[in-house]
Amino acid sequence: MRVVSFLIFILFLGCANKKYYNEPIQLNTSTKKTQKPYYVRGRVYYPLNKVYIGWSERGIASWYGPNFHGRYTSSGEVYNMYAYTAAHKTLPMNTIVKVINLNNNKSVIVRINDRGPFIRGRIIDLSYAAGKKIGLDVTGTAPVKIVVVGFKGKNYISGYKVQVGAFLKKSGAKKLSQKYQKLGYNTVIVQKDIFYKVYISGFRTYKEAKKFMLKNKISGFVVGD
Repeated sequence: MRVVSFLIFILFLGCANKKYYNEPIQLNTSTKKTQKPYYVRGRVYYPLNKVYIGWSERGIASWYGPNFHGRYTSSGEVYNMYAYTAAHKTLPMNTIVKVINLNNNKSVIVRINDRGPFIRGRIIDLSYAAGKKIGLDVTGTAPVKIVVVGFKGKNYISGYKVQVGAFLKKSGAKKLSQKYQKLGYNTVIVQKDIFYKVYISGFRTYKEAKKFMLKNKISGFVVGD
């Protein structure tokens, strides 16, 4: 009974102080123009070929709006200042990132579809709509933390997740994670204190997550963002 109680205790521990683990995802972008090194203001930038869930960066965020509305972005898309997009110097195009304003703790989810900003200290340039959501329309710039949460339009961190296990060793978590990788959703390993928790993530609603569990006969429980 003590063993069973301990396992239940591990499974139901909270998710504070998270650290995300995932194998780097190789993007098939070697022939894309947006993945080639480029030169701006005396400096060469090398876009990343690999990026992983939980990759983060801190720096200054800014926003760009009317003067660029309707122009082409570096990805070839037409810039829409009312869409939730952003420019980053090296993240792969279509990477989904969460941007947190460290001054007011407001956050927004955006998709990378442009390059920039090319001003020292600035790490991301948000669209007008995205910038307004975290208060940049008032301050112009702000210190932020950005976290990679998804790729190609899919947000793997925010939303609902199914916790399927917790381990003292990362090797056990990775083995269980691999078991669920072919079910159509992303698997994420999160470290809390000494435990490695395994989640199946990317569900938009509680109902979607619960239906997935029943369909695939998965033992676990649903947790929100």
